[in-house]
Amino acid sequence: MDDSQRVSILSEALPYIQSFSGRKIVIKYGGSVMNHNILRDAVFRDIALLSSVGVRPVIVHGGGPEINIWLKKLNIEPKFENGLRVTDEKTMEIVEMVLMGRVNKKIVQGINKTGASAIGISGLDGNLIKARELASKSHGLVGDISKINSKILDPIIENGHIPVISSIGSTKEGINLNINADYVAGEVAASINAEKLILLTDTPGILKDKKNQNSLMKQINLKEARKCIEENIISDGMKPKTECCIRALAQGIKAAHIIDGRIEHALLLEIFTNAGIGTMINA
Repeated sequence: MDDSQRVSILSEALPYIQSFSGRKIVIKYGGSVMNHNILRDAVFRDIALLSSVGVRPVIVHGGGPEINIWLKKLNIEPKFENGLRVTDEKTMEIVEMVLMGRVNKKIVQGINKTGASAIGISGLDGNLIKARELASKSHGLVGDISKINSKILDPIIENGHIPVISSIGSTKEGINLNINADYVAGEVAASINAEKLILLTDTPGILKDKKNQNSLMKQINLKEARKCIEENIISDGMKPKTECCIRALAQGIKAAHIIDGRIEHALLLEIFTNAGIGTMINA
């Protein structure tokens, strides 16, 4: 890359930096990128750069790959239905240990090493995530979100820190529940009036044909997203991701993005370039 190309890239980014300065962007961090050293470090640097130019990133993380590793160590077979983890009491103990005790702290440490300031918090802290059990109870200790207590996040964000949220919630009876991190990211984005919701995934985005990696749908609206779910174009793990985007948009978020976290610096490419990457869903 020569000097003129570098200048061109910076020039293209400038209006986006100006537009998003002071705005909140919720980033759901998960998938195989969490276990890839180069990609993981690139995500942490991207988050630090966003913070340094005035964007206010909020991170919600999953931990599926590491949860599965620990379950297998204990001879517990991971089970999924409709893209959600089936969670019995033993599995819930592992989920809590991995998400709150390992993954959250690794992310905080990784971001802080870049010079930014991240603060780890779980959905249990300050009743950040008030949860309820799924009506069917088909997935065991898996919940949905009753309310996000955004007052817990406000002072962290206002003081220039980056919240890093693990997706464990609690019912009013004090029962801890495993909540899909995509749903948490969407509800957090809505509750803090974020400008954007961005989901880092292991796919290029929403594919019109799941067998064809080149069938990326670059931009769809709410109606089209719902139709894709009805027609089973969107299914399995992509279903909760798209549903969380739909819920966030219905509550006032301007745009939601499902992007390929396997691409180095995917966040910067999405936020600061004209072309962007992945799938954008808007109202």
